[in-house]
Amino acid sequence: MEKERAVLIIFPHPDDEAFGTSGSIIDFVSQGVPVTYLCMTLGEMGRNLGSPFFATRETLPLYRKKELDAAGEVLGCKMIAMGLRDKTIEFLDYDKISAQVLDIIDAVNPSLIISHYPQYAVHPDHNACGEIVVKTLKEMPSEKRPKLWLSAFSKGCEDEIGQPDIVRDIKKHAMKKLEALRAHRSQTEAMSKGWEKLIEKNDPSLKNRFLTERFWTYKFG
Repeated sequence: MEKERAVLIIFPHPDDEAFGTSGSIIDFVSQGVPVTYLCMTLGEMGRNLGSPFFATRETLPLYRKKELDAAGEVLGCKMIAMGLRDKTIEFLDYDKISAQVLDIIDAVNPSLIISHYPQYAVHPDHNACGEIVVKTLKEMPSEKRPKLWLSAFSKGCEDEIGQPDIVRDIKKHAMKKLEALRAHRSQTEAMSKGWEKLIEKNDPSLKNRFLTERFWTYKFG
């Protein structure tokens, strides 16, 4: 596979990059490919406040910004916080956000963009983010348009969109992926207990989290 010029990942929340693409980020960075994560919100409506609690609803976005930067240090990628409000993306002006996304694309000049698959990424912010990314790239001249990989994980999504086009083996990066996830301490501290042992056993329950990362390629008309 041809080496990417640069990779831009666009998701709505701090930790989306860790859950969905951190193994791939580590792999790209190890090849000398610059990776940038454009995070649309600071996840201020996240349901977790630490375990035990250390954040409040008012302080959570401050913690999540620090956690985002800490994950960037682990992964070796640049983090950009866009500043949209969590759980509102579907109600915002897509044209305005698209223009902001296009500015980042122009600055990063990626050969590959990764985002969520619209309607198959569970959370309304995920789906709206994917819609905006697809809209932005569709409106670009085809000769300047990066490739687009989409992440889907809604239940039974394969029945409607088929099997993923790309399945990346990330087993060798599993422990570092766990480190990136744990950088998002407010959200993952409680759930991550015991994951090391499951990773060491190649437990099949972790197949699509720590052993592989799956993407569908978007076919532009």
